[in-house]
This record gives sequence, structure tokens and C-alpha cells, in this order.
Amino acid sequence: MSLREVPVVLITGYLGSGKTTLMQHILQQENRKSALIVNDMGSINIDASLLKKTGNQVVQVEMVEMQNGCICCTLKDEFMNEIERLAADRSIEAIFVEASGISEPSSIAGAFVGYEEQTPDTRVYLKTVASVVDVDRIYREFLHDLESEEEAEDGDIINLIMDQIEFCNVLLLNKTDLLSDAQIQEVKAALRNIQQEAEIIPCVQGKVELDALLDREDFDFEDVLASSSVQKALNECEPDDENACVDEYGISSFVFEERAPFNRTAFRKLIENYPETLIRSKGYIWFSDDYKHVQLFEQAGRNASITELSEWMAAWSEKELKALEEEYPDIRDDWDEIYGDRVNQLVFIGKGYEKAEILKLVNDCIEQNNSCTG
Repeated sequence: MSLREVPVVLITGYLGSGKTTLMQHILQQENRKSALIVNDMGSINIDASLLKKTGNQVVQVEMVEMQNGCICCTLKDEFMNEIERLAADRSIEAIFVEASGISEPSSIAGAFVGYEEQTPDTRVYLKTVASVVDVDRIYREFLHDLESEEEAEDGDIINLIMDQIEFCNVLLLNKTDLLSDAQIQEVKAALRNIQQEAEIIPCVQGKVELDALLDREDFDFEDVLASSSVQKALNECEPDDENACVDEYGISSFVFEERAPFNRTAFRKLIENYPETLIRSKGYIWFSDDYKHVQLFEQAGRNASITELSEWMAAWSEKELKALEEEYPDIRDDWDEIYGDRVNQLVFIGKGYEKAEILKLVNDCIEQNNSCTG
């Protein structure tokens, strides 16, 4: 018998999506004895008699996210020790983990899968990554008008929600009682444009049967990573192809690459009048007034954000580069004589757009007569 006997279900979703309500519902189901790991004990009103009756357990541990160039997640020793302690209880049939509302599930899942690979005698394995989606919020803020100027300024929130939708193998569409059937179908169609493989399960107040999360194919990190429209475009579309890649849902995508920097003012004007035919855009860019920093551009629906990340290696000193080259001799394999590793690489995903028109809008933002001195 395989040592991997205890499935772990990672529950993700933005603040207010209904993760805590889902966890409460899990506690009330008596068909399996489960353990729950939550971020905030105070957020769940735990009925002691319920825990005694079902034999479930609830513990609190901490997951820490760190940003250093790329975003990665480190699972504290405390977290994995708690997972292993719970799994050692032979009566526990499954462990549910509620992730932070602002976490990126790919980071957590990647760290967990890495732990599995490094710990061959562990009894736990990642079974499911489920993203809880507030369908009312998606309908209002992603598909239709924002309700307030304050919400309009929070485009980065919708982008984070998109990240959580893109990386999962189960989409729990919560709060469906707040929308009509037609509105729910509109949300489903929009989310299928973003995540094309995950099973979609509508629910109200987080009422989902455990079998829906546990009796399914095992989570596969690479398959789930490749299932988002952004990753599909990166994998299947070659930059500068004459035609965009079109999938079975009628969604087309293409990859834009250009070494020369964007003019910041021109790019921001493009964002202000962004083509409505584009559903999702994402990638790394740089600006002519900042030779040092990598910028992450993300767009989802009518929301867009630019986030300053790490430094381009070309901005490092020769001494630093030589030291890095000794350890990683292939870092200059894709090195440009003028720009080094600086490059704009963007994925555009949409319906009904003209690629030539989008390319003109983007190319018009490229800084003209640029000479790199960084």
C-alpha cells in the first residue's frame, strides 16, 4: 500500500468569497473525519459539541509569503509539522487547509509538492486545489460596472482573484443565490475563458459535499499550471505569429515580445482606454524611465495594474553578473547586446479583437529612438 494515504485539500479564494463558511460546512459533515487548518481561528465559530460529535479537529498555523523578484511561498516548519501530526492520527481521512485570502495558490501548491518530493515517507499528498469564487463580485466588478470609485481603484484585487481562478482544479462558484440563472451562466462562461479545465461547482453558503473535493483525480501541478489561458498562450503561441491562437471556446490569444522599452505615459494612456475585447492580459514589461526594475502588468476585464518587481540582471554591476555567471553559466543565452535581459513579454487573451489593431496600440507605446544606457 502506498504511504500517501491522507489527501490534503487546499481552499483558496479572496477575502469574503466564502472560504470560512465552506469550512464550517465541512465541519458539519459526518461522513468523513477531517482535520482543518485555518489562518484565523477567530473567524470560525467552532462548536465544541460538534467537534466532539464528529471527531474533527481544527488547528491554527501560519503560512508566510515572501516576494523577492518572483513570488514564492515558504511553508513554515510549524505548518508541515502540524500536517504530519494530523496525518499520524490513523482516524483522520482528509486534511483541509484554508489559505490566506491574499495568497497565490500556485506558490503554496508548488511548495507543498516540493515537500512531497523531498519527503518520500510522508503519508500526505495534495489532492485538490479549490478556489472559492464570489460570483456576485465577479459579475459586478469583472463583467459589469463597478459600484464605487474606491472599488475601481482596486484593480489589483480582481487580478489576484484571476490568479486564484487560473490555478485550481475545482472552481466553487459561491453565492449563486444572489444572481439570476442568466447571470450565473454569464459568469460561468467568463470564468471558462480564464480557466478551461477545472470542474465548476455552483453552491450557496459554501454547501459542497466532501466527495466533490475528495473523490476525483489527484491534483497534478503541471497540468493545472498549464490549464490557464495565460499559460496555454505562452506554451502554444509563438511571438510575432501572423495569426492568433484560437481554442475550442473561441478564445484567441497571442504573445507580444519587444526588447525596446515602453514609454510610461503612453502605456498608461493605453490602459485608460483598454480594448474591451481583451479578457485577460499579463506579462513582464519595462519602461524607458526605469532601466532597473521589472514591472508586472496584469489586466482582467476592466481592471489593470502595474507592479514593480525585482531588478533586471542587466542593471547589476559586472562584478555581480560575473559571480552569478559562475554559478549559472546559461544566464546570457538569451542576452541582447543592447538591452541585456530586459524585454517586454505580454500575453493577450480575448474574443472578437483584431490582432493588427491591438499590435498597433501596443507598438505605439514603445519608446522611439531609445538608447539603453542602463
